[in-house]
Amino acid sequence: MKKFNIRNVKVRKVDIGQLDDRLLLINLYLTQLITFIIGFLWVIFQGRSVINLFRFNDSLDFLYWGAGLAALIVLFEIAVSRWVPEQAMDDGGVNEKMFKKRPIWHIVVICLIVSICEELLFRGAIQYAVGAYWTSILFAAIHVRYLKHWIPTGMVFGISYSLGWIQEHTGTIWAPIAAHFAFDLIMGLIIRFRKEAER
Repeated sequence: MKKFNIRNVKVRKVDIGQLDDRLLLINLYLTQLITFIIGFLWVIFQGRSVINLFRFNDSLDFLYWGAGLAALIVLFEIAVSRWVPEQAMDDGGVNEKMFKKRPIWHIVVICLIVSICEELLFRGAIQYAVGAYWTSILFAAIHVRYLKHWIPTGMVFGISYSLGWIQEHTGTIWAPIAAHFAFDLIMGLIIRFRKEAER
C-alpha cells in the first residue's frame, strides 16, 4: 500500500467559470453542512442546548426586526450598486452563477439552508464566545470572494454586525435568520429576474 504524503497534494485556484452547476451546488451544500456541524458542536461544547437556541419566543417581534433589517440592507445594496462601479462590487461571478438560472423554489431552499447554517455558527456559537465585533470580522473573512474589494468587505462586516445586534436586541437567533434569509432571497430573485430580463 502506498504511503500518503501531504507534500504531494496540490491546491490550485479554480475560476468560477470552470465549475459546472452540479459541482457548484455540491460545494455549496457541503460547505453549509460543515458549517452546521461546526456550529452545532461548538454550541454543545459551550455547554448550551441547540434546542433552546432554536426555541421560538411567544412574540413574533423577531420577524419584524428581521424583515426591517433585510429591507434596509437591500435598499443600501441597491443604492451602493447605483453609484459604485460594478468592478468594485465584483464577487467573481459566484452570486450570478448561483442564482441566474435557478428555479425560484430552489433559490428559496438555498437561502433558507444558508441562513440557518451560517447563523447557527456565527450568531449561535461564535458571537456567544467572542461578541458581535470579532464575529463580524470573521464573517467578512469567511466571505473570501469579497475580500478583493473593500466596499463589499465593509458591507459584509456591517451586515454581520447588524445581524449580531438584532440577535442581542431580540434575544433570539430567529431574528438574524429571518433577516439573512430575506436579504439573500430578495437579492437572489433580483439577480434571477434581472438576468432573465436581459435575455
